[in-house]
Amino acid sequence: MKNFIVKTLANAAALGVATWVIEDITLTGDSNARKALSLILVALVFGVVNWLVKPVVKVLSFPLFILSLGLITLVVNALMLLLTSWVAGKLDLDFHVHGFWTAIVGGLIVSIVSWALHVVLPDDE
Repeated sequence: MKNFIVKTLANAAALGVATWVIEDITLTGDSNARKALSLILVALVFGVVNWLVKPVVKVLSFPLFILSLGLITLVVNALMLLLTSWVAGKLDLDFHVHGFWTAIVGGLIVSIVSWALHVVLPDDE
């Protein structure tokens, strides 16, 4: 359970950095508390998307992983971020990614920040 909470908070922080750095990834809300709650809920959605959808997409696009020497990972991460934005919109969360290229850069930032936080934060495995 501790591992799940740590990963969710790391994803929330990574998504927060992406919204802070990239102008076209927006997180709106009435107050800071509403923004923080939205960010945590979006991190949960992002975790579910990465847990359910990403492995299927990776298996189906395996030949592209080989041909591109893994660079297709950037596209897969961008698609997961766009899917998270779409699901967040359906759930009335105030998170939106504007465009594919924004999602590419956002996916790269989220990957780097979450990796760095997972290195620093405790892991209970």
